[in-house]
Amino acid sequence: MSAVEVAVIGAGLMGAATAWALGRRGVSAALFEAREFGHTAGSSHGSARIYRRAYPDPLYLRMTGLAGELWRELELAAGASVLSTTGGLDFGRRRDPAAIAARLAEAGVPHELIPASEALRRWTGFAFDGPVTYHPEAGVVDADLAVRSMMSEAARAGVPASASTPVRRIEPLAGGGVRLHLATGGSQVAGRVVVAAGAWMSDVLGGLTPLPELTVTQQQAFHFPRRDPNTEWPVFVYKGDDTASYGLPGGRDGGPGGAIKVAEHAEGSVTTGDSRDGVVSPASRARVTDYVRRRLPGLVPEPFAEASCLYTKTANEDFVLDRVGDVVVCSPCSGHGAKFAPLIGEIAADLAMGKTPFDPRFTLAAHGVPASLS
Repeated sequence: MSAVEVAVIGAGLMGAATAWALGRRGVSAALFEAREFGHTAGSSHGSARIYRRAYPDPLYLRMTGLAGELWRELELAAGASVLSTTGGLDFGRRRDPAAIAARLAEAGVPHELIPASEALRRWTGFAFDGPVTYHPEAGVVDADLAVRSMMSEAARAGVPASASTPVRRIEPLAGGGVRLHLATGGSQVAGRVVVAAGAWMSDVLGGLTPLPELTVTQQQAFHFPRRDPNTEWPVFVYKGDDTASYGLPGGRDGGPGGAIKVAEHAEGSVTTGDSRDGVVSPASRARVTDYVRRRLPGLVPEPFAEASCLYTKTANEDFVLDRVGDVVVCSPCSGHGAKFAPLIGEIAADLAMGKTPFDPRFTLAAHGVPASLS
């Protein structure tokens, strides 16, 4: 293959976003995916991921705004409705709606802090027992459509993509650049490589550079039918003394009745990208169903569909976005990365083109590991 300036490994949300960002800049690039495009083995499939502005952390709150602008840019470029606005609710004592509202106010993000009585009147599918923060910019990202749209725009800009092409080894070259050894035979020479391999990050890097501990867990989500199909359902995050859960309209995954996707924000079972079994935990199903029964009276507390996916988390849930030599480590997951995908693509492209890290918190050093190639 002809040499390119940047190779990208992984065609999930982050890899596709990086390819799109590079293509828009006119950078010669190539994208490699170990499985078929749009596979369901990782973290980027399905029709529903939460986009929200409500973060207690000012860094991530600022990033949501930047990402939101890029989602709309993608929609204009691709002519596709990738981000559907529903508004978002934050409630529960441990979620601290007042603190969330204060952060949103500091950032100039439209919002309301609403007493439970008023919230119950406005959103009849919920059982609130305390104040609720509402912000209208939240919504649902169609992950499948987002990946297809970003890859389509990258292809239009001249970035080729290869499916079912695992990268067996990344070889740093003596004169600079890297060679990707492909399982299909042959190789690809590139000036730099962005590794956005999700749960397979450690496998793809193969010890080339130290990484912080990345814990891969299998998570599960459940789709519950609405009692009234006309009931308004914003996305929501709940953290109470009993549990921590989130939910959102399920899009195509929710079926013709528009079921609501509900899941725990929990540790999940530790696994690997290749060893996950895809079997939904009966204990998790029972806990989420009990939560729906108690807290979401607008839903039928019997899931009609369920699915699993992978989280790849750092210890503090911060992202890893750094460059070591000619290798860019792109691991912005930790269970909350999807909403940032187009911004992550820009950050990874910046790193590949020699810019400094977006924020010191995302560097390898901040995660306690040296930035060096072995």
